Amino acid sequence: MNHPKLAEGEYRFACIVWEHEPLPSGKLVELSLERLGWKKSTTYTVLKKLVDRGVLRNENAVVSAVIPKDDVLRDESRAVIERTFDGSLPSFLAHFMGGRTISDAEADELKAVIDSFRE
Repeated sequence: MNHPKLAEGEYRFACIVWEHEPLPSGKLVELSLERLGWKKSTTYTVLKKLVDRGVLRNENAVVSAVIPKDDVLRDESRAVIERTFDGSLPSFLAHFMGGRTISDAEADELKAVIDSFRE
């Protein structure tokens, strides 16, 4: 399922919510100032925008996510692979690795992930 695409700032804002949800909107204002340098008005503007787009909910001044972080990460990853590598996961991985090496443990972990998705 494709979810609304998040701009960089929206994604970082949503990460605060995912990390602390459910959280009072006042606490979200504090965390947004601390982590993003946003004023209260910016926080509430972005919150309203993401609520209107169905990404977050704000009920009784308590903010939580409608869309799980894993869903956003999956959709964004797929979009990059489709757009940049013509949908080729092997091409993406080859370019991503770019000559770097990985440990046997990392190789085993990647193989286990791939094996879990075999048809």
